[in-house]
Amino acid sequence: MSLLIAIGGLAFLVLIHEAGHFAVALAVGMRPRKFYVFFPPPLVRTVRNGIEYGIGTIPLGGYVKIPGMHRPAARDLDSALGRAMQEAPWLAHSEAPVRDALERDDHDAARAALPALRAAVERAGLSEAAGKSADRGLTDVDDALSGDAYWRAPAWKRIAVIAAGPAANLVFCVAMLAVVFSLGVVAGATRAVEEVLPATPAAAAGLRQGDVIVAVDGVATDRFQAISDTIRASEGRPITVTVLRDGSELTLGPIEAEEIDGRYRIGFVPTPYERSYPPGEAIVKAFEQTGEVTVAIGKALGGIVTGSARGEVSSAVGIVDQSSQVVEAGFRYYLGVLALISLSLALLNLLPLLPLDGGHIAFSIAEKVRGRAIPREAYERASMIGIALVLLLFFIGLSNDIERLRGG
Repeated sequence: MSLLIAIGGLAFLVLIHEAGHFAVALAVGMRPRKFYVFFPPPLVRTVRNGIEYGIGTIPLGGYVKIPGMHRPAARDLDSALGRAMQEAPWLAHSEAPVRDALERDDHDAARAALPALRAAVERAGLSEAAGKSADRGLTDVDDALSGDAYWRAPAWKRIAVIAAGPAANLVFCVAMLAVVFSLGVVAGATRAVEEVLPATPAAAAGLRQGDVIVAVDGVATDRFQAISDTIRASEGRPITVTVLRDGSELTLGPIEAEEIDGRYRIGFVPTPYERSYPPGEAIVKAFEQTGEVTVAIGKALGGIVTGSARGEVSSAVGIVDQSSQVVEAGFRYYLGVLALISLSLALLNLLPLLPLDGGHIAFSIAEKVRGRAIPREAYERASMIGIALVLLLFFIGLSNDIERLRGG
């Protein structure tokens, strides 16, 4: 069950990302053609106001189709009509006016000639596969030639539509963190012992769960931090620990702390205490933590380039595995983790690489600065490089996850 909740949470984050694109595209007059919960092919679908809404068969996130993400080109007809032309070569006569117009960048003429080409395809008696391929391809060309196509829109509209996806994830992150801070978060540790780790100096000295540490090396303390500082400062020198047990004080030791992960410890886990925040403070704390994690993720991305943080990269496999473990710890903790995954998804998508959202934003800004469109070939070359880098990042994360799952 926890695994299904983790998968569902990740799918939900993708869904709200796509919903952000959809809502803003609709608001700025760039009418999406499709919006699906899960990925097509559809289980059920309906059309309202020219938009196809549906539930897909592939239970991962969501899907939104925005018309004309790239300027149409004559070679789009090759992919659209390749199979149809093999079965009915005479379609070349009807295709020629559309192709010629696209080669001249006369988009109005191309759109005017498209209905005649579609009618010829319908008369051609194509096989089912060729017919579906042609219909889908011509629909994509028609969308790219439409007045509300993405590539035709001014830069600010394109940037708004693309940035809306990461923005939706960011808003979700802040909202969920605010909920978590309202419900209560671990704010520190008490002097009470929650767990004594086996085969440690604390266990050997007789420290027990429920003991309350009141002094270390004869120095009374009322804060856990002072206990921790004194143990670390001992650097392995024998010390005593005084505890309150069953209403009586008991001195344990001498105890020699051991160096673990660069710090001297005796081997116990303190009992944490929680604090809940009123709504206003919870929102402020949520923004603060979002900022802190954003900086940390930025440093980690830089570490991937240098190689120092490649072992920290995780794929969807690792995210689901770790999320499912947090689900078992409690729903409140899972909400916090889901919020941070949402933030990671937003920041990853803002990397200036095509086909990521950040790449589309960067190209829109570049076109605005240079005052004219960037050739489609440049988009395609940049997309190939971007896809290669994203795949490399995915395989690094996947190899790390497999190693962790194997216990390596």
